[in-house]
Amino acid sequence: MVTNLSDNNSLLTEWMREIRDLSVQGDRMRFRRNLERIGEVAAYEISKLLPYNNTEVQTALGVANCSELATQPVLATILRAGMPLHQGLLNYYDKADNAFIAAYRKHHRDGSFEIVQHYVTSPSIEGRPLIIADPMLATGASLVLALQTLTENETPSQLHIVCAIACTVGVEMVARKFPSAHIWCGGIDDELTARGYIVPGLGDAGDLAYGTKQQA
Repeated sequence: MVTNLSDNNSLLTEWMREIRDLSVQGDRMRFRRNLERIGEVAAYEISKLLPYNNTEVQTALGVANCSELATQPVLATILRAGMPLHQGLLNYYDKADNAFIAAYRKHHRDGSFEIVQHYVTSPSIEGRPLIIADPMLATGASLVLALQTLTENETPSQLHIVCAIACTVGVEMVARKFPSAHIWCGGIDDELTARGYIVPGLGDAGDLAYGTKQQA
């Protein structure tokens, strides 16, 4: 299932405009904060689908019937570009456990690339909602590899994927590999370049958030 959070105009569509706009992207703090706010909106929408328990709370004047999350989710992200989006999720699920995956594209001279994943740390996800943040769902290769690693020996109760921009190619790949996943995105673009970049997209989210990098 795919939910495009820009289907209806809201403040989120304004933040999406800003993260795409070349004249605004130079403000790294604003770029990071906009990604964070998109993560917060997604966190709230996802919370409507999570299981809750009824509970009673003693107030100063009586007893109130309330609800609380039945199980805290596990929040995961792919370093480094996913950190601002992840922070938005963590702002709302402040009791959640967290998982981190370090992965990057290793480009070859012929224009092809492979996903190199060399660090994964995660709590148990068995029977718990898993929410993973990746700002750009392009080919889907890095996200699928991360999810295959996280779910190799354990099965989450729900799987939610949060991204700022998704490409239809990546959405279709994730749907094939993880048909039960729910993808939440700020926008969907149809074009993907030969080098695996989304068009119109916004550029390299990691570079825009934290500065350009050197890569051998």
